[in-house]
Amino acid sequence: MSCAIAFENVSHRYPHAVAVDDVSLRVDAGETVALIGPSGCGKSTLLKLAAGLVWPQQGTVVVADRQLAPGNVLEIRHRIGYVIQSGGLFPHLSAVANVTLAARYLKRDPRWIDGRVIELAELVQLPREVLDRFPNNLSGGQRQRVSLMRALMLDPAVLLLDEPLGALDPMVRHGLQEDLRRLFKRLGKSVLLVTHDMAEAAFFSRNIVLMREGKIVQRGAYQDLIEAPAEEFVREFVKAQRGVHTEAADG
Repeated sequence: MSCAIAFENVSHRYPHAVAVDDVSLRVDAGETVALIGPSGCGKSTLLKLAAGLVWPQQGTVVVADRQLAPGNVLEIRHRIGYVIQSGGLFPHLSAVANVTLAARYLKRDPRWIDGRVIELAELVQLPREVLDRFPNNLSGGQRQRVSLMRALMLDPAVLLLDEPLGALDPMVRHGLQEDLRRLFKRLGKSVLLVTHDMAEAAFFSRNIVLMREGKIVQRGAYQDLIEAPAEEFVREFVKAQRGVHTEAADG
């Protein structure tokens, strides 16, 4: 099976800490992998490594069957869609200008751009008139849908999602979870998703990767982590997550 993303013995150190420590991980074509773990465990740094925003001090990163290097990173980024928690929209541009920014920079045919915007607005279930607004006039859910449109504009092979629903209220988040899972299945993209929520990880993927202090502690389906924890940290992490969801339900 074709490899969409591969980290091979990758390490990355910031001045104050080791963020990723000798990690090897593969995301196959069409697969969704969910990264989860406590804050500072290295999961967001892995996404930045895949996007070529930071570089490993050790190991190699492969995206869409090509090893990332300074000479090809810009080209490979055009095959990557990247969505962050806050959406990352430029506030001085309208929603549609945000969505089409890369396509206009690459001088794509304006008719193709217009057609792609219509297609994507329908795909993410966003009324076309909403795209004329500026980000500060959009709801949180609308901003995330616009961010997803921007990520999909160039029809990338790979999607990198860094807690894309983390800042939304529970009702909006639930609806977007359903929509995103539907989109993943329909589009067949390769997805590397960061979340702090075990239930969300299990909702999106049968391949959950639990990290701690820059290392992969365990990978597998949700039931694997519950029934066969690799170490006490896994047991405690799952227990804490289940406790949070129980308290939320009771509240």
